[in-house]
Amino acid sequence: MRPNQRLTARGLELVAAKFKALSDPTRLAVVQTLMCGEQTVTAIVEATGASQPNVSRHLGVLHRAGLVARRKCWPHCLYSIADPAVREICRVMCECATRQDEPIFE
Repeated sequence: MRPNQRLTARGLELVAAKFKALSDPTRLAVVQTLMCGEQTVTAIVEATGASQPNVSRHLGVLHRAGLVARRKCWPHCLYSIADPAVREICRVMCECATRQDEPIFE
């Protein structure tokens, strides 16, 4: 968004919905896992430590927000980052978070 641009009311709702989809720590863990490439639900469960129903629910939120893509590959669904902007948003937010006193990376 440029300094002289203003979002419409609908535009504000759409942007807020994207941020809301990324506002949950478990969803961020899912996105972090997908940064490594396409994954099955089972692989995401193993990587995040969340339960399968919980991961599936969060994937649904991310998918409905247009942040995660899904493709069927019998007998599984494979998930991936749908928009390269997701990576950039996460990178920028991590940079902002590292400016605080607490370390954020392992």
